[in-house]
Amino acid sequence: MSKLGNIGARLYRGEVGYDFIGKRKIWYGISILITITAIVGLAVRGLNMGIEFSGGAVFTTPKTSVSSAEAEHKAEAAAEGHQAVVQKLGNGGLRIQISELDTEQSVPVQEALAKDLNVPVKDINTQLVGPSWGEEIANKAWMGLGIFMILVVIYLAIAFEWRMALAALIALIHDLTITVGVYALVGFEVTPGTVIGLLTILGYSLYDTVVVFDSLKEASKDATKQTRFTYSELANRSINSTLVRSINTTVVALLPVAGLLFVGGGLLGAGMLNDISLALFVGLAAGAYSSIFIATPLVADLKERDPAMKALAKRVRAKRAAAAAKADAPERREDAVDEDAPRDDADDAEDTAAAGSGMVGQRNQPASRNRGRGRPSGKRR
Repeated sequence: MSKLGNIGARLYRGEVGYDFIGKRKIWYGISILITITAIVGLAVRGLNMGIEFSGGAVFTTPKTSVSSAEAEHKAEAAAEGHQAVVQKLGNGGLRIQISELDTEQSVPVQEALAKDLNVPVKDINTQLVGPSWGEEIANKAWMGLGIFMILVVIYLAIAFEWRMALAALIALIHDLTITVGVYALVGFEVTPGTVIGLLTILGYSLYDTVVVFDSLKEASKDATKQTRFTYSELANRSINSTLVRSINTTVVALLPVAGLLFVGGGLLGAGMLNDISLALFVGLAAGAYSSIFIATPLVADLKERDPAMKALAKRVRAKRAAAAAKADAPERREDAVDEDAPRDDADDAEDTAAAGSGMVGQRNQPASRNRGRGRPSGKRR
């Protein structure tokens, strides 16, 4: 078995573990800081909406020697200030997107592009997207997201409990906010592919959360009937027992997405892959983080407010205090007897021999008790 497998087995059995729940305020602080940064980026820079949402025209040209940067400058000049996005295609052609461009404006822009790029006008393919169609797509995307959230809450409330449903909803909003904020900061274009990626990562985040919740539900089934662990400690054991599984599934999912984003979109220049790959990459990482550091600690916080769990925590603390006092009592009694009892040369010799041989525990206790009763010296009569 590999080293990671050994660690996973020990985590599952509870032999080792990390106190995720005990340090939950740190994770809350980190999440709040990241969320504020995402919101500020969204407010300051805004989202770069694709023409599917804002409306506009898409011009696809044949192979040309003009660079993407030069073509973008020429396209914005031809469109008289309208924003243009240019992507290099695999065949050497260009895909030029110009937002908020209507039918009447598209014809002179097409002619100007043909002249500037030195290609025939008839070879430039033009597609127009109306703003009303983009608005309809945006409304459907929001509607789909809302329905998804409602179904998630209903399912988790039935399968688990309302506290877990609320924690999962907060974790999903956390993941969505971070992903959208990263899009605003990076400036990637938001397309229908982005929406698909967002819905995908929300489903993945929910799956990872449900795995931890299922382990927690099983561990806390008869929590009030025992006095070994509080609910927060059971939640922490559940996180640790599924930690290696969460890491493995996240890494395996991130590797192909990283290939799409960094190799496909970065090295190969397939810019259209960025629409979905960035949402998947950021969302998968945020979903794994929120499942461990946000969702389960929130459940523990909410559950510890329940009177039954407060009583359980009180009983656990009382039992541990009694056990600690019981363990300290024999040592205190033995020290008190040793200080008051008279000692003779044989006692000193016996204690010296015991210390030299490493004798502890029961083997030393009879000597102390006999000295307390005034045992005579060790000389034979």
